[in-house]
Amino acid sequence: MTTGQHRAPRVVSLVPSLTEAVAATAPDLLVGVTDWCSHPAGLDAPRVGGTKNPDTARIAALAPDLVLANEEENRAPDLGALRAAGLDVLVTEIRDLDQALRELERVLVRGCRLPRPGWLDDAADAWRDVRAGAGAADARGAVVPIWRRPWMVLGRDTFAGDLLARLGVRNLYADHAERYPRVPAEELNARGADLVVLPDEPYRFTADDGPEAFPGLPSALVSGRHLTWYGPSLAAAPAVLGAALDAAR
Repeated sequence: MTTGQHRAPRVVSLVPSLTEAVAATAPDLLVGVTDWCSHPAGLDAPRVGGTKNPDTARIAALAPDLVLANEEENRAPDLGALRAAGLDVLVTEIRDLDQALRELERVLVRGCRLPRPGWLDDAADAWRDVRAGAGAADARGAVVPIWRRPWMVLGRDTFAGDLLARLGVRNLYADHAERYPRVPAEELNARGADLVVLPDEPYRFTADDGPEAFPGLPSALVSGRHLTWYGPSLAAAPAVLGAALDAAR
């Protein structure tokens, strides 16, 4: 595969969302991905460790032209080691939907030298008509755990929080000083929420593991991939998340 007169770049992705984005557009570019890169199914690329503990020597040996990373998912010392090995590291920052769409274009068009993919336009179109629920009178107040033992929830300035706000769910910890605060279950239950939103990642909340901690509170079990991933899943996310939220009434 070539782009114009240039060899296609060899890409290592250290972010599952970005792995799926590249694989959906030009899978032959990927020469290394993390152990957590689960989409698309059957992805055939060398594994280079986890997002928090990548094998930097193995990555360097793969001689990629570009390493894709994220300021939240990957550790600065690992990215520094890759740069010290002479590799080009593109670090994304994604705190809301609009930034996600911009960063995906930067990764794919500027970083990977690809045409803007149709699925990215589909994702933008899918969210264009979704109302901004933040501050609306009928927005439901919610707590959004992402971990238990200890309990952690979505706090301020998060991509997932922005998606929920657009779908009419107001994160009750959106004004917290921390982005992912630790909050005891007793405090979460006393917050006065209308709803608890339980994604299946990073912690795998299920019907039998999570809702019982919030007695009397409607629980929305949602797809973590559609709530927290920025990539092709964004096109279906409004419908998938909306259905799960509507079911929790």
